[in-house]
Amino acid sequence: MKIAVVGLGKIGLPLAVQYASKGHDVIGVDVNALTVESVNRGEEPFPGEAHLAERLASAVADGRLRATVDYSAAVPTAHVIVVVVPLFVDTAGAPDFELMDGATLSIAANLTADTVVIYETTLPVGTTRGRWAPALERGSGLAAGSDFHVVFSPERVLTGRVFADLRKYPKIVGGLSRQGAKAAIRFYEQVLEFDVRDDLSRGNGVWDIGSSEAAEMTKLAETTYRDVNIALANQFALFCQDNGIDVHQVIEAANSQPYSHIHSPGIAVGGHCIPVYPRLYLSTDPHATVVRAAREANAAMPARAVEVLARHQGDLEGVTVAVLGVAYRGGVKESAFSGVFPVVDALRRRGATVVVHDPLYSDDELAALGFSAFHRGDRADAAVIQADHREYASWGPVDIVGASVILDGRRILEPSEWTGVDVVRLGSPPA
Repeated sequence: MKIAVVGLGKIGLPLAVQYASKGHDVIGVDVNALTVESVNRGEEPFPGEAHLAERLASAVADGRLRATVDYSAAVPTAHVIVVVVPLFVDTAGAPDFELMDGATLSIAANLTADTVVIYETTLPVGTTRGRWAPALERGSGLAAGSDFHVVFSPERVLTGRVFADLRKYPKIVGGLSRQGAKAAIRFYEQVLEFDVRDDLSRGNGVWDIGSSEAAEMTKLAETTYRDVNIALANQFALFCQDNGIDVHQVIEAANSQPYSHIHSPGIAVGGHCIPVYPRLYLSTDPHATVVRAAREANAAMPARAVEVLARHQGDLEGVTVAVLGVAYRGGVKESAFSGVFPVVDALRRRGATVVVHDPLYSDDELAALGFSAFHRGDRADAAVIQADHREYASWGPVDIVGASVILDGRRILEPSEWTGVDVVRLGSPPA
């Protein structure tokens, strides 16, 4: 097959490499010329994705993968077009379709008959049928369902482990037509392999769930569930903290019963997925009061965590606080919707002098984000662990000189190793 992948970001590029590794001819399209140049050199444009460097280099060397900024060089000859262009939300939480609209118009202008267009970007329910298919028809003069097919198949992977996740999770497919769904199933069966899993209701593989709307809702449901579950865990944690109960013992005990699956509480919910996709769902379901309350509760957690710190530290006016972790989760160099921003804002509102550390970010990168750098071994009066980088688990009092209180927002420290320092864990009574 000839395959075009539109959007060579942290999901799109690994997908393009995966398809090429199965012997197909892949052209990646991206608006960023530097990304395109990097891919054509066989060099990963971003670090941190397991096995991407070597698999990308191999695919380019074999002539199976190349990249371009020109849609006309990729779309007209493609049998399948996979779209993985970002969809953002604006400050009010409404979806911002600008980038995806632009990509869809460019695809439409170059679309030829007998092509399958598959959207993998997470979308509000109804977007594939109500927005993308009509736009493709208008721009191409072709008819969806007869001249070409449109399908939604949500990406379900996490950055840093894309190739492993592609094997682990069923590939969900929902077409606008039965023929389109069948074509998408044939495509994914040729480009993916699946681990054997005996815990699923049906065999691991490509699952057609009947419609693009059902596929869109599946992705929103699985991510929104996590946001709601984490909000519940966070509320339990705050209550337990105020009442001398260890919430982690409570969760462990509760989850020993097979119908309880309480997630772990934490200082913030970040990344492109969990803070964003519930808002996409809310954009089409104004009656989702549970989802809205959970999103608000999780968004408030950084400020609530700073309140916990202030209870132990005292007045934060003029106090130097080191915030450890810019990334939204450990081991990933990505700051999208990271808790570092609201944590720093909450500290500054209380008059604290804030310095920031992350093992994945240089001083210049921290400065570009508006932060003053903290270096291991510097002095600080207090600290907040915002990201669970494994490096922090080995830190001790000599690494934050003079600190009297540390708020462990990710439960990665061993309090007994911090002699003379009050280590406060969210949801746990004082050690």
